[in-house]
Amino acid sequence: MTEWIEWGSIGSFLAHVVVGLLLLFLGIIVFELTTKFNDRELIRKGNLAVALKLWGKGIGLAIVIYTVWSNSVNLVDAAVWGIVGIVTQVIAYWIIEYIMTPKTNLAKKVEEGNIAVGFTLFAAAIAVGFIVAGSLTY
Repeated sequence: MTEWIEWGSIGSFLAHVVVGLLLLFLGIIVFELTTKFNDRELIRKGNLAVALKLWGKGIGLAIVIYTVWSNSVNLVDAAVWGIVGIVTQVIAYWIIEYIMTPKTNLAKKVEEGNIAVGFTLFAAAIAVGFIVAGSLTY
């Protein structure tokens, strides 16, 4: 017996993809707004440290969105928890920036192109994404 994909399933898939991408883009915009410099401009100029910092947060958020999609009861629930993931990552970055490294201006180091700091923030953002994602498996 051959079963076909139902049109409702295709609609649900497309809705989740669109909302997931919107959440990712919203997260990237919010992450960019939390820095004192223009991420996109510095990336265009070849600043790898800034690219690592920004896209580490993007990957961390994608991990959160994946987990939310896997555990949500509907699209609205998923979107709300996706927004919670964005806020949580911003707060975690502030904790790393201002509480864990108070004597080092990480943003300035990244702006200067310090790849070691950029990679550290890249890895930290992914780690935070996994922790938030694991916390959302209610």
